[in-house]
Amino acid sequence: MHTEKQLSTKIDASVPTAARMYDHYLGGKDNYAADRAACEELDKVVPSTRALALNNRRFLQRVVRTLAAEHGIRQFLDHGSGLPTQDNVHQVAQRVDPGSRVVYVDNDPMVLVHGRALLEQDERTTVVHADLRETDAIFGHPDTRRLVDFSQPVAVLFNSVFHCIPDSETDGPPAVVRRVAERLAPGSFMVMCQLVSEDAEVRRFVTDFMDQATQGHWGRVREEKDVAALFEGMEILEPGLVEVSTWRPDSEVAPRQLTQEWIEFGGVGRLR
Repeated sequence: MHTEKQLSTKIDASVPTAARMYDHYLGGKDNYAADRAACEELDKVVPSTRALALNNRRFLQRVVRTLAAEHGIRQFLDHGSGLPTQDNVHQVAQRVDPGSRVVYVDNDPMVLVHGRALLEQDERTTVVHADLRETDAIFGHPDTRRLVDFSQPVAVLFNSVFHCIPDSETDGPPAVVRRVAERLAPGSFMVMCQLVSEDAEVRRFVTDFMDQATQGHWGRVREEKDVAALFEGMEILEPGLVEVSTWRPDSEVAPRQLTQEWIEFGGVGRLR
């Protein structure tokens, strides 16, 4: 039986979180010594991680711009959004249409604090403090219901986040995707990517390292086939499921993922 999780609102600076590590890789300031130390250790085995994080952020921005400008999407639900940084989802979408509405979801209390401070001036955006697996709580939250009309197409984002949750018949990525898809109108989009590696040793090391570093708040590095399975039954936008720096790059000289020990892999699917 699926049960709702109680989230702590206390910030523990001694334990790294994926959101704050990502913030550090992006050059942000909302992270602690424990997060930076974990990044340094991770870089010893997978040195492309900073470039990977930057490329992933650019992918998110291109996807949001494409869905807003080319497909008319004006509602975005961003699961595992992380700490606010430059060119967030609402900023990209609202450049296309100032009326675009965005709901950010994250379980990190620091995201809640910083996100609400940054977004309190914008009535078309909000931050919901929730575990991304709590679909009923997220969709039923008053702020979500205020901003999102689920009878109309929505873009649901799971950007670089599924590796943070473990496999589970009721709470693993496939189950979460099914629960969300059931609630969306035809013509909605799902954006999904996660860390993958075809190298079993890399998958094992990073999964074990991050699980220990974050004290169990981690899932696993998966394979491309695992991500592809999440898009079953959807129409996948061109260029398909790819390493994300190659998804509709802004120019031929755009940065590419140069090393392949692990990559961000995914794309965009449309619900029929």
